[in-house]
Amino acid sequence: MEKFAHIVLGERGKQKGKPQPDSALRDTENVPLSEDVQAWFEREVLSHAPDAWIDHDKTRIGYEIPFNCHFYVFEPPRPLAEIDADLKRPMDRIKQMIEGLAG
Repeated sequence: MEKFAHIVLGERGKQKGKPQPDSALRDTENVPLSEDVQAWFEREVLSHAPDAWIDHDKTRIGYEIPFNCHFYVFEPPRPLAEIDADLKRPMDRIKQMIEGLAG
């Protein structure tokens, strides 16, 4: 395996002759609103990928609300006997229909 990849240079427009990012290596991160993005990036990302960089043109500020975490109320499943009874009725009806065709 090659340690370093070949640098791909842009061929047109403003990017002509400039190194291009490898979109296969692109990643996104959720940074807490209370943290400085650059400090978080240096601490959490650069320690693992020293050649990583941020495209500040694509940076968005927002907030994620995990609805399941805040609003989900667990409802235990119905008893197995009740489920079996519900399945038995249509199965019996199907059997009768098949017997009617064969009879």
